[in-house]
Amino acid sequence: MALMPKRVKYRKCQRGKIRGNATRGNEVAFGDYGLQVLEPGWIRANQIEAGRVAANRYMAGEGRVWIRIFPHKPVSAKPAETRMGKGKGEPSFYVAVVKPGTILYEVAGVPEDVARDALARTAHKMPLRVRLVKRKHKM
Repeated sequence: MALMPKRVKYRKCQRGKIRGNATRGNEVAFGDYGLQVLEPGWIRANQIEAGRVAANRYMAGEGRVWIRIFPHKPVSAKPAETRMGKGKGEPSFYVAVVKPGTILYEVAGVPEDVARDALARTAHKMPLRVRLVKRKHKM
């Protein structure tokens, strides 16, 4: 089931612009290895879920996966072959807005080669360029 907010203040929102680099959520906080996005963009809820499934299946019950992003933004779409006017379309899916440097997923409890392969499978599901990063300080 795709991620989406339980309730929102406003059903529809504007597209907006993605400027600058991430200042929050840009370090590995929970796991030992993370997947960091390198370019700005939107990641759909179903792409986030596909990445989670790919990582969990590869690790086969070992370790843990954290998802560090959530799709808060509704994206509306008008039906096909509809004339102009008549207002904004209905929300059709939700996206997470990410800036360069944002950590998308984290993995812990598995060896480095397993974490690398699991995150590589997750990276194939992402619409943006990503890289693998390690935790800076062990806790």
